Amino acid sequence: MIDLHCHILPNVDDGPQSVDESLAMARLAVKDGIREIVATPHSLNGIYSNSTQNVVSGVAAFNEILSANGIDLKVYPGADLHLCKNMIQRIENGEACTINNAGKFILLELPSQMVPNGVKDEIFALKLNGITPIITHPERNAVIQHDPNILYELIQMGALAQVTAMSLTGDFGEFIANVSGILVRDRLIHMIATDAHSSVDRPPVLSDAVEQVGELLKNYDEALSMVRAVPEAIFSGRFPDLGERSPARRSGKAA
Repeated sequence: MIDLHCHILPNVDDGPQSVDESLAMARLAVKDGIREIVATPHSLNGIYSNSTQNVVSGVAAFNEILSANGIDLKVYPGADLHLCKNMIQRIENGEACTINNAGKFILLELPSQMVPNGVKDEIFALKLNGITPIITHPERNAVIQHDPNILYELIQMGALAQVTAMSLTGDFGEFIANVSGILVRDRLIHMIATDAHSSVDRPPVLSDAVEQVGELLKNYDEALSMVRAVPEAIFSGRFPDLGERSPARRSGKAA
């Protein structure tokens, strides 16, 4: 499996604060069947400064540590970009890393309590410049929780969406689990990722969530594609083949 969203690099954000903790996360990931991870430290949030150059060099160093410790895991560069103005310019300036530094996809985190008016302008500008934003954990956004059609509109503009594994498995509560299920069934989710920050409280585990999505969709192969074929295409710089999945607009509110 492939994890497109993981805070595994040590001492760069609110993820692991030591190499040992990063290695503990890596071992858990491998045990769960994850073989490739995109390291996605927070970026453009006004707190952490993780330039493309620093992320790329940090990933290279961590891959050497993984190899030295006999851990069969490959890590790729990326970032967890927080929505802000002038994202294209800041990406081009090297302030934030695209997925696998390929210039084609970014993880885009919205504020938790709102969907800013400028989000559509930023998505339009990104797409115009050949970059597809992946909306991270929309199930945790207060506006989308009550009106999934907001996410539908962003997807219609060309965005993709990623649900967090622990949201699906109920670790963030029943309400978020229910919202996650609605988004999955409405085909508003394209991939599952861990958004892991530690080996204990927020570990890099995907398999339980894949099982959950398989049950929600009555289609385990489609669930598996969310952690294999879809993320593989993305970190290779290709738009994923989404098959016949068509997102659904809801006639009413979700909650």
